[in-house]
Formats: sequence, structure tokens, C-alpha cells
Amino acid sequence: MSKKPVIIGVAGGSGSGKTTVANEIYCKFPEQSILMIEQDAYYKDQTHLPMEERLKTNYDHPLAFDNDLLLDHLKRLVNRQPVEKPVYDYANHTRSDEVVNVEPRDVIILEGILILEDERLRDVMDIKLFVDTDSDLRIIRRMMRDIQDRGRTIDSVIDQYTSVVRPMHLQFIEPTKRYADIIVPEGGHNHVAIDLMVAKIKTVLEEKAMI
Repeated sequence: MSKKPVIIGVAGGSGSGKTTVANEIYCKFPEQSILMIEQDAYYKDQTHLPMEERLKTNYDHPLAFDNDLLLDHLKRLVNRQPVEKPVYDYANHTRSDEVVNVEPRDVIILEGILILEDERLRDVMDIKLFVDTDSDLRIIRRMMRDIQDRGRTIDSVIDQYTSVVRPMHLQFIEPTKRYADIIVPEGGHNHVAIDLMVAKIKTVLEEKAMI
């Protein structure tokens, strides 16, 4: 019987570089048994709500996520069963009709701002990372992303950051740093931390190849 997959959690605030860290690790294994699960894919389905209610959704709050479904999918993958990962439609602020078929792998990277907030998710992780980046860098990165990629205005980004993103970060995300096994400063620019994680994963894959 094959051994349990290794689950690596990569958390951190918006604009911290956690997605870059997760992608950097993932891309080091193009031919290997590794997959990525993004918590953002598991925002709650809101098709039952009118659009004006959907627009009020606070995507930085723990209640925005369907962690029950995420946990169920992780357990299925651990048991070597495929899952249908949801796809979120940001334009309509609800889950899309599309799904992504995900086959089980030896290493699972779970990435998201609040993956360490839920004790049930923490309990299935073997390694927990928190990408810790100064708030001034995080808002600059978020501003560049939202303006360039999402057509937002500077005023709207700043308003959202000060009214929602920052208070939610301080209340829910920053405190989860204490659950991390490894704290990675400066996100994707920290090549030493990424190389250490890659070396650890290589060891895991080599061990599983010997089973």
C-alpha cells in the first residue's frame, strides 16, 4: 500500500509572495508526483444569493471559504482518490459550473491566506509555511496587481486595503503565523528557503520511489 501523500501548507497575507513561493516549489518538479491546491478555488458557492448580496462578500474573512469541501477533497486525495476542484467566477462572485479534475499525487501543496486559521486543515498538513512580508511591500504588490491585471483604480485598491484587507490580516491572518513550522521572509525572493523546501520534497519523493 502506498504511503500517505505529504501535504505542505503555504500561507501568508495578500501580496506576501505566498503564491510565488508555492509556484517556485511546484515548478522545480515538472516531471514529479506533485500537485497544487489553491484555497481561493474554494470560496463558497453564492449562486443562491442576489448579485447585490454577493458584492458584499468579504473575501479576506474565514467565513468566505468552503473549508468543509476543501477538507473533504484533501482527505480524498490522501486516500488516493481523484477530486473535482471547483473554479471560482470572480466576475459573478460565485462558483462557476466548471471543475478541474485533480489526480492524487505524492506531494500536495496547499496555498492560501487562511489555510492555517482552520485547525482541521492544520491537522492534515505535514509542513506549514508562513510567508512573512512587510505590509508596505504587500500593499504595493497588491496595488500593482489589481491595477494592471484587474483594471482597478488606485483609490479603490487603497479603500479596500484600509477598510477590509488590513483589518482582516491583523485579525485573522497574522495570528496564524504562530502555527507555522517555517517562516519565510520576503516571499518569492527568498531563494534559500525555497531551495530548502525543494530539497526536503526531493527527499520525500525519493523515499516514496523506493517503496
